[in-house]
Amino acid sequence: MQTVLSEPDISQASPPFDPDEHRRLAFERIENARSGWHHLRAVVVAGVGFFTDAYDIFAINLCVSMLGVVYWQDAKHNPGKLPTNSDTALKVSTSGGTVIGQLLFGYLADRYGRKRMYGIELMIIIFATLAQSLSAASPAVSITGVLIFWRVIMGIGIGGDYPLSSIITSEFANTKWRGAMMGSVFAMQGIGQFAAAIIALIVTAGFQKSLESAKDVAHCSGVCLLAVDKMWRTIIGMGAVPGLIALYFRLTIPESPRYTLEVSRDPVKAEADIQAYIKGFREGNPDEMQRIQVQSNDRIEAITKASWKDFALHYWNWKNGRTLLGTAGSWFFLDVAFYGLGLNNSIILGAIGWTGGKNVYQIFYRNAVGNLILICAGAIPGYWVTVATVDTIGRKPIQIGGFAILTILFTAIAFGFKKLRHSHNGLLGLYVIAQFFFNFGPNATTFIVPGECFPTRYRSTSHGFSAAAGKVGAIIAQCVFGPLVHRGAKKDSSDSPWLNHVMQIFALFMFCGIFTSLLIPETKRKTLEELSGEIHPLSRPQVAGVQDGARNEDAEKGNVNVNFNLNTVDGSRAQNGDENVLTRVEAA
Repeated sequence: MQTVLSEPDISQASPPFDPDEHRRLAFERIENARSGWHHLRAVVVAGVGFFTDAYDIFAINLCVSMLGVVYWQDAKHNPGKLPTNSDTALKVSTSGGTVIGQLLFGYLADRYGRKRMYGIELMIIIFATLAQSLSAASPAVSITGVLIFWRVIMGIGIGGDYPLSSIITSEFANTKWRGAMMGSVFAMQGIGQFAAAIIALIVTAGFQKSLESAKDVAHCSGVCLLAVDKMWRTIIGMGAVPGLIALYFRLTIPESPRYTLEVSRDPVKAEADIQAYIKGFREGNPDEMQRIQVQSNDRIEAITKASWKDFALHYWNWKNGRTLLGTAGSWFFLDVAFYGLGLNNSIILGAIGWTGGKNVYQIFYRNAVGNLILICAGAIPGYWVTVATVDTIGRKPIQIGGFAILTILFTAIAFGFKKLRHSHNGLLGLYVIAQFFFNFGPNATTFIVPGECFPTRYRSTSHGFSAAAGKVGAIIAQCVFGPLVHRGAKKDSSDSPWLNHVMQIFALFMFCGIFTSLLIPETKRKTLEELSGEIHPLSRPQVAGVQDGARNEDAEKGNVNVNFNLNTVDGSRAQNGDENVLTRVEAA
């Protein structure tokens, strides 16, 4: 019997590896992944860092009065109280460092990857926070100088957390719940402020007997002085605890699959990382032969690479430049008022008569409780209302509506200040409502939108730039409007006679924010690829599985096949010079 060896049927051979198909599958897995532990983990890991950021920023608001007691007890004017210049410098130093961190880490996360940077900024925050709590004055350097140095360093770490936490959450999220996930991360800012006030209240109660021994801050000595010194160090130092808890999880989170796809240009690794992320593993284990095959593919080489030239060309296009102008401008106008008031809650509490007391204990107790009232009554509810509604109402209506309502509220406070000042409940009520609409408004959306609307290769840089514009506004608020509040006050007085005029200025800034908000796109129910122009809008319903606010049934059943071209349609020229990008959507 003769054996006949048949020729292999070439028509039945497996097709060559298709990078477009792997890219499609990777996006599909992200979009169609059901909400579960992997999404919660991303929110918690990013949120704990943001909790730490807010705690560290706003804790100084509670500690400045304690620093005055410890280090300015022998001052000729206002003994036991921190001088205005030192108060301003301590608060501005954090914002100054934050600007540096937002720009630096924003660029580095686009250049070297989200994973490499995520955790480094948290280590900086932890180290600088502990260093502050152990700081002391010396003959050569004042306590103000030492604390300013460490708060600038801490600010660099906090600044890095803004773009990284936002974009990591957005790039791991599916379209349906992306706004709520990002809003939940940002809502931890309110919880961080709340925690700072709670810790201040606890340590005040813990040293009650020692504090009651002095009738006022000018006479706090001996056991009272020792107690206050321990108190401010404890409040500041506790800010490192949540960061230490979150550090391991940040260091072990996988790289953003969208970064791996669009910047590293490694669809095989991205697909493996998505599977690992969903299963809770550190990173995926891709087929190395497939990776080599794909990365040598001409279509992979066609993806636009990030460069300063491409960055300039991208934003020179008005369609893209107006979005960056809108996000940065809105954040700037917002933070002038938000930080101008938030870091000076004691002035507002003084205006409504919620300061002072018959001894040092009551002074610190009323300050902590007053801050808790402002945070719990207005800020925290506002954050979580945003989380509940941002994916239904949309980002743009919330932001524009918030700016409009804040304009009205600040105008009412400014022109009715004399009457409201004698009616403490009226002023407190309007201020609490303002805090609510800060957070159910532009304070949340200015964080969310920049993490969604920019292309992957510049998403972190653009978010960092927008956030840095906001912190420049915060610095202006502290350096200009902080001292302006006390204009016309008597010497050695802490009165704020110009508060109504400052409110008028804040109302103008809120009004300007309405117009910059008109420049931003609505990002609700749109994929990141559609928003950035990396994929044609026609692909969106099939990729995201979302159409008209509901999940597309065909996408859930897997009956949709979408092929993407790897060029960009974001207004900048692709590397191969072909501006015509074809996107084909086929129903299988």
